[in-house]
Amino acid sequence: MEQITYKQAGVNLDAAQDIKERIKSIVAPTHGAQVLGGVGGFGALYRLGGYKDPVLVSSTDGVGTKLKLAIMMHRYDTIGEDLVNACINDIIVCGAQPLFFLDYLAVAALDNDVVAALIAGMARACEQAGCALIGGETAQMPGIYAAGDFDMAGFVVGAVERDAILDGSDIRPGDAIIGIPSNGLHTNGYSLVRHALGLDDNPSALNEVVPELAPGTTQGVTIGDALLMPHPSYVDAVRPVLPVIKGMAHITGGGLVENMPRILPEGVAAQFDSSTWRVPPIFTLLQERALISSEEMYRVFNMGIGMALVCDPSEAGAVLAGVPNAEVVGEVARGEGGGRVSIA
Repeated sequence: MEQITYKQAGVNLDAAQDIKERIKSIVAPTHGAQVLGGVGGFGALYRLGGYKDPVLVSSTDGVGTKLKLAIMMHRYDTIGEDLVNACINDIIVCGAQPLFFLDYLAVAALDNDVVAALIAGMARACEQAGCALIGGETAQMPGIYAAGDFDMAGFVVGAVERDAILDGSDIRPGDAIIGIPSNGLHTNGYSLVRHALGLDDNPSALNEVVPELAPGTTQGVTIGDALLMPHPSYVDAVRPVLPVIKGMAHITGGGLVENMPRILPEGVAAQFDSSTWRVPPIFTLLQERALISSEEMYRVFNMGIGMALVCDPSEAGAVLAGVPNAEVVGEVARGEGGGRVSIA
């Protein structure tokens, strides 16, 4: 009687060992002296130093169904950046410096070139943010995922001095709201995109070249290129102005309408003037082709604002000078109950 193996059941242990060795070299450039033990151990070790009264700040996220488009297009080089930056941006709004990042990747079967591309994107984003890619887990799960499918999630830990935490409690009526531009959808709203554009039934639409998606150039980009634009990190952009910021909101799923209230104290509201910023053309294309209402667009997408910063109006000039491409996009007003957002 023939003996069966784990490989016959769909789990390739040799491939798993091979990718572990490849990952070590990919993540090594993100490791500084604080990393005492990283990839390969049961637990990653990080020495926290340089703080007087540190508070740890953590966040976890995924990239949602943007993964589906990456799989459709066989493009895996930037999706790891999406994962890292989606998580890191969620802790910098507290004023925290990202320290280390861990990932979880679940696949139907290992394709080591795909896994290496995903990890390389994570490492690139971590290195840019000064964050160690310290460890993670890659799980082969045949029967749970269809062939070629996978899912990924990330976990970031950062630190901030206790007296430097940004929580929005000092926000007052009259404060300025400053927006940092987004470059597209980031990692939110892709289920609506796929449904609205019929991409599951017609994935070839991703290859359509649209001149309007690249204004000011002689050649357009494809719809797929615009949709896979990586979620940027705002760490470097906001770090110089943290001392004068009262609060920050990372504009993710739910848009300005749902994310801005998360930092507003009772008794204030946020008023935005949509004429003060540029909406990336991918949103215009989506709205026009899919007949999505403006209200729904602002409930689902960031609509051109990737991060919203609140400061005293006397500090607005300094913030605008310190943050590339930032614009004053609104102001804080009095509001019943707090947390109301209006967009004119």
